[in-house]
Amino acid sequence: MDLSTADPDSTLDALDRRLVCALQVDGRAGTGRIAEVLGVSARTVTRRLTRMQQAGVLRVVRLPDVEDAAAGALILRVRVLRGKVDTIAQSLADRPDVPFVDVMLGGQEVGAVVLTDAGSRDRLLYGQLPATAAVTETTAHAVLHAFCDAGRWQAGYLAEDEAAALAPPPADTPAPPLDGLDRSLLARLGTDARQSDAALAAAVGAPESTVRRRLHRLAAGGLLRTHATVDPRLLGMAVDANLWLDVPPGRLAEVGTALARHPQVHGVFATSGPAGLLATLFCADHGGLYRFITSTLGPLGVTGIETAIVGRAVKRAGVPLQRGRTRP
Repeated sequence: MDLSTADPDSTLDALDRRLVCALQVDGRAGTGRIAEVLGVSARTVTRRLTRMQQAGVLRVVRLPDVEDAAAGALILRVRVLRGKVDTIAQSLADRPDVPFVDVMLGGQEVGAVVLTDAGSRDRLLYGQLPATAAVTETTAHAVLHAFCDAGRWQAGYLAEDEAAALAPPPADTPAPPLDGLDRSLLARLGTDARQSDAALAAAVGAPESTVRRRLHRLAAGGLLRTHATVDPRLLGMAVDANLWLDVPPGRLAEVGTALARHPQVHGVFATSGPAGLLATLFCADHGGLYRFITSTLGPLGVTGIETAIVGRAVKRAGVPLQRGRTRP
């Protein structure tokens, strides 16, 4: 199931939002554990999550390790002719090596994250995009370091003790070497991280006890990070912005680390190009974005900023999103 059929005018009530936040903390948390922590019945949790998933509002997928994903990742800014943005955005979104695609406000720029090998990267940058008449300019920024990514962000509808109670145990061993069974399990969790151990065992043709042991080992190695994909407007976040920041080289690590701790920020990356940092964040409205720029970025000593507001998210964490109206 993709999220392309989700109603952009749908709303989530307070409990729905808390359930989404629970899955942002741990996408594989059992309904019983969520029910206990949030103080509701397991039946209510099951009914609500099923409704959101069947309506295409919510989907939980596995994310690759943030450091592994950052290595060799590219952030693309593609300028297109007016009226052609949907075609280019959808072409990029159809690629399995492009997990994130946004149409920027104004309708003449597409932003995308590319995770691929050098050969596919070069074919895209030097062959496919230049050969498309609708593309007028392409800028590629290499990710040099990831301070945080979308797998860390939480919408803030849980108390600190609730989030702590739901948090999975921290990874405490190096990532294990992977065999064919491990890769099969990770691939299936990459499309639906809520699958039960029994369902996974049936899908890969292995005993459930073996699957359970493998999942425990993969989790201990930090390979079961998840992402609860949902339209942020349904969580009260009407503005999604990319901030390209000029920061003195000697302060990149300090500023990147500080921004990664901010509750509105869902990604911070050191990049190649004229701006040393890219920060992505959600805000309730444009006033909230202004306050973030003046109150948060100002004291950090950021010397320059380019603000690019997302008009429409096309794909997030590998999940296609609805194609309705743009964000305000």
